[in-house]
Amino acid sequence: MTKSHYPYPPDEFDVRGPEGSPVGVHREPRSGWSSAWPFLLVAVVFAGLAVGVVGFLSDDPGGSENPPAAQQESAAPESSAEGETSEGDGSGEESGDGSGDGSGEESGDGSGEESGDGSGEESGEGEATEEPAEEPAPEPNYDAFIRVLNATTTGGLAGANADVLIAEGYTDVTPDDFPSDQTPPAVDTVWYATAEDEDTALAVANSFGIPAENVTQVAVASGDVLVIVHNMP
Repeated sequence: MTKSHYPYPPDEFDVRGPEGSPVGVHREPRSGWSSAWPFLLVAVVFAGLAVGVVGFLSDDPGGSENPPAAQQESAAPESSAEGETSEGDGSGEESGDGSGDGSGEESGDGSGEESGDGSGEESGEGEATEEPAEEPAPEPNYDAFIRVLNATTTGGLAGANADVLIAEGYTDVTPDDFPSDQTPPAVDTVWYATAEDEDTALAVANSFGIPAENVTQVAVASGDVLVIVHNMP
């Protein structure tokens, strides 16, 4: 390049130096953008790398959906348990604390009385109704012919027992001794002649405290009901 076409003014680099030494070259001044863009490029590259590393570390492919679901499942029992606990606490407070304040007297004492006394009475009445009904008392025939027989050698025994029946309203009562040619029963006994006389025989037995198993139908020679006695009334 000739000096006529050299666009730069002469400076110290245009002076020829000693033989063998390098000759300086004048370069065109660089703009500010050309000096700054390499730094900007490096900054952008590092920023992109940082974002990529953070995204890679934060990503959990295939396992990001399960943990939330597991957390929800685990949270659900906790919430239900908390709800049950809260409900339990609430009911407990009403029944327990109320026993001292006043509201609890209604829930504690009232429920106890209803469940204990009321149910107990109802169940008791129900059991009572289930019991077999008592048999009606026998209806005696106060006009029946009743003979009171003395089975011992004690005098006046038959008459004393006959007076008991007369006092109860029987109108045809005769005291007598048990036939000597026969053996009397060993205990107080009542005999009756026909089935129609059974109620009268049972009523007479009750008057002397004679058990029902000692009341028997027997073909007697005389009388509707025979009372064999061994003791004074």
